Amino acid sequence: MEQISTAKSHGGVQGIYRHPARTTACDMTFSVFVPPQATTAPAPVLWYLSGLTCTHANVTEKGEYRAAAAAHGVIVVCPDTSPRGDDIPDDPDDWRFGKGAGFYLDATEGPYARHYRMASYVLDELPALVAENFPADMSRQGIFGHSMGGHGALTMALKHPERFRSCSAFSPIVQPMTSGWSRPALQKYLGPDEKAWRAYDATALIEDGCRFKEFLVDQGAADPFLQDGLKPWLLQEACAKAAIPLTLHMREGYDHSYYFISTFMSDHIAWHAARL
Repeated sequence: MEQISTAKSHGGVQGIYRHPARTTACDMTFSVFVPPQATTAPAPVLWYLSGLTCTHANVTEKGEYRAAAAAHGVIVVCPDTSPRGDDIPDDPDDWRFGKGAGFYLDATEGPYARHYRMASYVLDELPALVAENFPADMSRQGIFGHSMGGHGALTMALKHPERFRSCSAFSPIVQPMTSGWSRPALQKYLGPDEKAWRAYDATALIEDGCRFKEFLVDQGAADPFLQDGLKPWLLQEACAKAAIPLTLHMREGYDHSYYFISTFMSDHIAWHAARL
């Protein structure tokens, strides 16, 4: 693991790191904030998954999470959203697919299956690296994210309730099988059989029997992608049928941007910290 930079912030350390990842067969960059409490005892870990077109840098620079993470003593890890490099298969004319749009799944279709294995990267390889190099208590993990990353957080929590103690999301894509944002990507990554897509769709996972103890979701009511891309009411319906507690905040006047995310970031950090 290569340290790209570190800076002191709110008594803790914000670092940027890079390593050669075997799951994605390329170099991957990620950020880690270590709170001051971790100098005396291992701290719980909160994973933040970013949205379409983003890298680790968007939330690291604009998410405003460090003050709350330092106050509550939580490590925050922010992975990239996809494999990177000149030899990575991509569609530069479509921001909803390829680099910046890994959808936190393991692709099965060529030529994407070799590199686009973000589910395995986030669930297996990166946690092992974090456990080895940072003062992390891996028995206390939570996960959250935005948009495509909210989709990733929800699906990973539903499939791994034994690992994650908490899960929340900002403006998640709750049903990527029907979202105009994600259907083309699922077909390219996973093939035409929609049965394979269900493993990466929160509402389908709930319908198929997956459960999680509770969810917190914040959604901007003025989000321009609300109707076609996000559809939070579908998650609300699925959770109600499965008796999964869901707190859904529709935030009047807020959009899809980091102005929205940063406004409610401290609420999410505190909510996770209480469960970690």
